[in-house]
Amino acid sequence: MSVFSDPDVIALLQTRFVPVAVDNHHIEKQRDPEGDFYRKVASHQGEYICTPEGKLLGSTNTHSAEHLKGLLQKALKEFQPSEASPAASGAPDPRFNRPLPEQGLVVNVTTKVLGGYPATEDRRVRIFQQSLGRDHLWLEKEDVQSLVEGRISDRLRNRIACYHLVDNTRGEPPFWSRGEIKKLEMTLSEGVLKGKVHLESASGDRGFTADLLGFVAVKDGKVARFDLVARGEAWGAGRYNGGQPPGKYPLGLAFTLAEPKGDADRVLPQGACRGNFAGYFGP
Repeated sequence: MSVFSDPDVIALLQTRFVPVAVDNHHIEKQRDPEGDFYRKVASHQGEYICTPEGKLLGSTNTHSAEHLKGLLQKALKEFQPSEASPAASGAPDPRFNRPLPEQGLVVNVTTKVLGGYPATEDRRVRIFQQSLGRDHLWLEKEDVQSLVEGRISDRLRNRIACYHLVDNTRGEPPFWSRGEIKKLEMTLSEGVLKGKVHLESASGDRGFTADLLGFVAVKDGKVARFDLVARGEAWGAGRYNGGQPPGKYPLGLAFTLAEPKGDADRVLPQGACRGNFAGYFGP
């Protein structure tokens, strides 16, 4: 069980705190009120507890739910309610605050390693072995229109293959380049999406082959359903997502349309971060 799966931690965060999740790689560089506040209380990846004024009550970077729970309870005892000053005003730094494209859609992407891990008694290792990867596929107006017309555009095919058919269950994966797409078949006919994919690095040390099956429904000229499953065999890893099962292992990904106007709309796809917003929507 991970830190944020513990029921006591969840209860504390839901009832006694205002939880906020940010990408520290971005926010530490933002030149706006949000970035200024972050730099006041935080300096690196981890969990931070602070007051609305920016007084730090505790920090850690832990995989232990008990440790985090103790820190939250300690912060509650030390917290003294007071009148907080109004938040600083100012425009968000446009380099890091990218809205969903107008008339676009969000598709939630969930990844799971389906087997192949060796047995372990190490609790921390088990957390990673059982974890889910989560991301968001963003569709532009042109992508949505192609689905409404009963087809899937090359741009959307490539975006799914390069940026979303990855194993992100243990950390940040390397994305695929166009040259690493060995096969990409993805067709939409009468609402059924079928395909096959073969992705592999030039050295052959990393790859993914999978079958794809999905369903797209259109109602009143709008995409009402986008469900897609990719299941196959993966192998290898990158610098930041090691610890994969040995050899080839089963990997599954599920894509499903997000709720309209949900908070997920504001979370950039991982492939669009780190200055790659234009590249993510590339041809």
